[in-house]
Order: sequence, then structure tokens, then C-alpha cells
Amino acid sequence: MKEKKVTAPKAKAFSVHLLTASGSFLAFLSLVAASDMRWTAMFWWLGLALLVDGIDGPIARKLEVKEVLPNWSGELLDNVIDYVTYVLIPAYALYQSGFMGEKLSFLSAAIIVITSAIYYADTGMKTKENFFKGFPVVWNMVVFSLFVIGVGEYTAFAVVVIAAVMTFVPMHFIHPVRVVRLRTINLTVFLVWSILGIIALLQNLQADAWVRYGVAITGIYLFCIGGIMQMWPQLGRRGR
Repeated sequence: MKEKKVTAPKAKAFSVHLLTASGSFLAFLSLVAASDMRWTAMFWWLGLALLVDGIDGPIARKLEVKEVLPNWSGELLDNVIDYVTYVLIPAYALYQSGFMGEKLSFLSAAIIVITSAIYYADTGMKTKENFFKGFPVVWNMVVFSLFVIGVGEYTAFAVVVIAAVMTFVPMHFIHPVRVVRLRTINLTVFLVWSILGIIALLQNLQADAWVRYGVAITGIYLFCIGGIMQMWPQLGRRGR
């Protein structure tokens, strides 16, 4: 049997898969924190997982991981970890915290995990411009925003229902990095949301009013801008 040689490109490519897989350990740490109802710690770990998810893709494309290691699916690995960090843990946090009361929190968690599972089975979830078709089940961001803003239980439940319904509506949602049109503005808004999120965590989720309003405004922008760009397809295009 011919021995397979481990080359430098293969080693580098596999290290990217290890980086992606590290998100599973961050998810585990987040789940431990959630089980102890340490919400600030839980969101710190989820934030680190979000960072890993944001940087592993560009690195993988630069190193041509798919071509170097064709038998290893980085996309499948990414989806498995994303479902845990984006969906399961935020849903568990809503249930465990009783954020909307026992019944609505349980129902919200059920809605989140079921609709998200169906969404992940959709092989056509992205457009040619790298928009997501339907709400891209980023429940980690939604639940974090609800915790920071501190809305009432019925308002929070309405947000969950609306986002879940939007999962199956062909409205476009942005990927702040991969969508080229208005990328500078969209990425800036996402970075502002992230900075405000860090401040809220440093304040142990008891954020000042300006932080809460900032999280709400930037979050609404990120939720809606994809649909606006869908309605006006020339918005952000450079003239030839």
C-alpha cells in the first residue's frame, strides 16, 4: 500500500479544519456556562465561536483547503458547529433562563430548533451575491440582543416568531463580509454592533441605555438591509 505523504499545504489546510473544529469546544464551554446560568460567560464563549466562524472561511479560501483536502468537508463541519452555537445553545439559554416565562420560553426554544434544522437542510440558502435567502438563523445574535435590550416577554416572543417565519420567506439577508454591495457600510455597522456587544458583556449584560439603543438600532439595520438591497438591486453597485 502506497504511503500517503503529508505535505506542507495539506498540513496547513488541516490546521484550518482544526481551527473550525475548535468552535465545538467553545460551544461546550458555552453550554457549561448556560447550565450554570452564567449568561455573561455563555455569551463570551459564543462570541469567540462567532469570531472563529468569521475568520476560518477566508483562511480556508486563501489556502484552497477544498482543493488540497477534497475528502474533508469544511462546509459540513462548519454547519454542524454553527447549528450548535447559532441555534441550540441560544434556544437552551431562552428556556433555561425563563426569559419569557416558562411556557413561552419553552415554545420559543422549540420554534427555534425546528425551523433552524429545516433551514440548514436547504441547499439553496444563498444567492449568487452571497445573500442568505430567508433569515439565516443567527439566533445567537437575536437572543443576545434580547438579553441586552431587556424587552418584555410578549415582545421577545413576537421577535422569535417573526424571525422564525422569515426563515421561510425569500427575503435577502446580508453576510456582512461576503456580500460585496455596500460591504464597507454593512461591515462597519456589524463591527459597531460587536463593539457595543462587548461593552454590554463588560457591563455584565446590565448595559447603559445608549448601549441598549445602539444594539437595537444596529441589529435592526442588519436584519433589514438585505431586504432593502433586494428591493433596489442597483443600490451599492458601482457604475461601469
